[in-house]
Amino acid sequence: MRVIGLAGWSGAGKTTLLTRLIPELGRRGVSVSTLKHAHHAFDLDTPGKDSYAHRQAGAREVLISSERRWALMRELRGEPEAKLGELLGRLSPVDLVIIEGFKRGPHAKIEIYRMANGKPSLHPDDPSIVAVVSDRAFPEAGRPVVALDDIAAVADIALAAAEPLATVLARRHGQE
Repeated sequence: MRVIGLAGWSGAGKTTLLTRLIPELGRRGVSVSTLKHAHHAFDLDTPGKDSYAHRQAGAREVLISSERRWALMRELRGEPEAKLGELLGRLSPVDLVIIEGFKRGPHAKIEIYRMANGKPSLHPDDPSIVAVVSDRAFPEAGRPVVALDDIAAVADIALAAAEPLATVLARRHGQE
């Protein structure tokens, strides 16, 4: 497995880009999983469902299964947030894991930058950003800069810059 990240401020278009990038990679025969970081409390379950009632009653983990998918939810119940390395270790093997978020992590990342956000770009202060996908030019970037709609170029960069999982885990272990 290899790992690449997509990093950028909220509203930059990370998810939109990802939903276009995954099919492009699939056309190239690359199997993909994603790992998404959420900054706030989130819920995949809905009130009134049995699995929601199980969690609310205090279950630490709830595994939901059907003929089409299964999902495992774990309540931390005051425990610290899981580290990226731990989360990566829980994924089934694929060719490429794309991490959305964890923008301060040391893994190789592609920055998604949109001028309308009015936020500063991340790449000048982050050597782990290997390329920038943007709606503006960054001639001083010192790394490839491609347009937001050039999905083929983003796929090329993601595949070329992705790091082996063992490398990412070793680097993360040194920081955790």
